[in-house]
Amino acid sequence: MGMNNTPSGERIHIGFFGRRNAGKSSLVNAVTGQELAVVSEQKGTTTDPVWKAMELLPLGPVVIIDTPGFDDEGSLGELRVKKTRQVLNRTDIAVLVVDAVEGAGSCDEELTALFRQKQIPYIVAVNKTDAGAASEKASAACEGLWADKAAAVIAVSALKGQGIHELKEAIGSLAASQEDGKRLLGDLVRPGDFVVLVVPIDSAAPKGRLILPQQQAIRDLLEAGAVSIVVKESELQETLARLGVKPAMVVTDSQAFEEVARIVPEDITLTSFSILMARYKGLLHMAVQGVTAIDKLKDGDRVLISEGCTHHRQCDDIGTVKIPRWLHKYTGRELVIETSSGMGFPEDLSPYAMVIHCGGCMLNEREVRCRMQCAADAGVPITNYGTAIAYMKGILGRSIELFPDLIC
Repeated sequence: MGMNNTPSGERIHIGFFGRRNAGKSSLVNAVTGQELAVVSEQKGTTTDPVWKAMELLPLGPVVIIDTPGFDDEGSLGELRVKKTRQVLNRTDIAVLVVDAVEGAGSCDEELTALFRQKQIPYIVAVNKTDAGAASEKASAACEGLWADKAAAVIAVSALKGQGIHELKEAIGSLAASQEDGKRLLGDLVRPGDFVVLVVPIDSAAPKGRLILPQQQAIRDLLEAGAVSIVVKESELQETLARLGVKPAMVVTDSQAFEEVARIVPEDITLTSFSILMARYKGLLHMAVQGVTAIDKLKDGDRVLISEGCTHHRQCDDIGTVKIPRWLHKYTGRELVIETSSGMGFPEDLSPYAMVIHCGGCMLNEREVRCRMQCAADAGVPITNYGTAIAYMKGILGRSIELFPDLIC
């Protein structure tokens, strides 16, 4: 998979924050070398966050986010500030843009407090340092203000292109420090192992392509030197019989869990793409702990089924049709099912008895962990699709045998 095709959830998200007219958009354009953001002398030109997936050398694939001014006013301004706060949940590295002529203000302090609260590493870019002696004084004051808190305080001029290289180097250093070498499943197999991937092709399957977790599994197995064998559930039994060797693992789409579990012998490891993705995004431990809340659901309880992506709903969609059907069959309860997708995750989860989330393949790890924290803060159990389906089908213990530290 080339860097241009790197999914959003695998890219470092770099957000540019600050007051109106601090030069955020100009700085975004200077850093990227592209006219990504509209620039104007008028305050509040950027009215919504602007997201751009791109290659930023020497970092590689990133998502650049230009945000509205955090000091925006009025009812519309409040909505823009709210959107900026939501962006923080997806931000891996923050760049606080301070106007060197105006100096630092309470808005900048509020932003840095949010960065620290959310544990987002940040850089302070003191912009407009080409404006003369007053800006030099303001720049020095900023450096003193954030010297022991920010990863770096850098004097820049988006207009003159000054300090841009230094800013990119500082961003690159922070990005490198966040790389942790996590694998989807490559660390669970050895070179030469056979791994069977079960991929149903039904009405909900995308035309002409595989879904992202399936693509990533194949790529990760290639990098691990293992051999991936991709089949539909209807061909699985014959494939296992003809293979001649016992595969190291069978990974299935969660929707086919029950059928695949009947076919795969007990001495062959079985799990799902969704469970592996939950592990990859840091959700699996909480998902296994939270899934037992299904047994405690009562008539009238509200259950939130949430997806990190937005897509056209099919007639037998897993989130809006299949999981609600399985919940009703398993619990025998009349539940109130609500759904969310994309960035529409509710800030207040207290009305819900539990949350069932997708694997999070389209979300970066910071966003997934933020959603987990929202659930923890509200005291609401959270699990994910694969874990919930395996639990309701009575095969969760088998599907997480790979991970002995998990308590089922």
